[in-house]
Amino acid sequence: MEEPIIQARDLGICFSKGKQKKGRIKDLFVRRAVNKQGAQAQDFWPLRHVNFDIFPGDAVGIIGRNGTGKSTLLRLITGVLIPDEGYVRREGRVAPLIALSAGFSGELTGRENVNLVAALHGMTTKEIKDKFDEIVDFSELEDFIDTPVKYYSSGMKVRLGFGVITQLPHPILLVDEALAVGDAAFKRKCQAVIRGLLDEGRTLVFVSHSEGDLKTYCKRGIFLDAGTLVTDGTVQEALDSYKEAEKRDAKAKEERKAQAAAKAAAAKAAAAPAPALVPGAGGAGA
Repeated sequence: MEEPIIQARDLGICFSKGKQKKGRIKDLFVRRAVNKQGAQAQDFWPLRHVNFDIFPGDAVGIIGRNGTGKSTLLRLITGVLIPDEGYVRREGRVAPLIALSAGFSGELTGRENVNLVAALHGMTTKEIKDKFDEIVDFSELEDFIDTPVKYYSSGMKVRLGFGVITQLPHPILLVDEALAVGDAAFKRKCQAVIRGLLDEGRTLVFVSHSEGDLKTYCKRGIFLDAGTLVTDGTVQEALDSYKEAEKRDAKAKEERKAQAAAKAAAAKAAAAPAPALVPGAGGAGA
């Protein structure tokens, strides 16, 4: 039986409201000290009790509303975040199309950043040299590759980051709304690259709000809601669950709004002064 390339069991992570998630060694000790004091009132779980298996060559769309743990899940898979419950395991390295301009140094040139970021992701000097021209050609930054990155626009940084990450030989590709940036021509180039990587048999975990992109790249969908895995099936099944949840929430919101309006009207009526009594004009008849 084929072994999963990514496996999650009872996966959960706890954040503290108003504070950045602890991921550094120092913060682990700080958190442990806080937990001993029993201060848990401000904690919330963006993900909890999540279980799934992803197999080599799978293309899985992660679907859900903002704040439902989609990006957090990708960061748990990469190892950037440490789970508080359960575990997530992966076999093989990850090519993360997440925050594409992250890791660039503004003081270094585009050329220097390509070498730095690619090396940090495990590419050898020979691999970087062999792929360098492809990275620059994709990013269309031939005229600026020896310019410090601090002078790049956000779009230039994204193009360079995409060019580097998609040249990594790693078997797992994580994409977090990377296709939502850039102009139409850049998006078409990104789409062609991702299709090529899938044809090579890479495993894709894809976070997007675009129904069209999800259906284009993914056969399987996972719908997350309020930190829990609600649906794990086809992309259409996950999208249907998402739409049903949206309808339920919209209906509940309208009901709450109507109840609040009725309550306010009742309170206003109760607070209104009673009408004054006008004495009748009594008198003897002629």
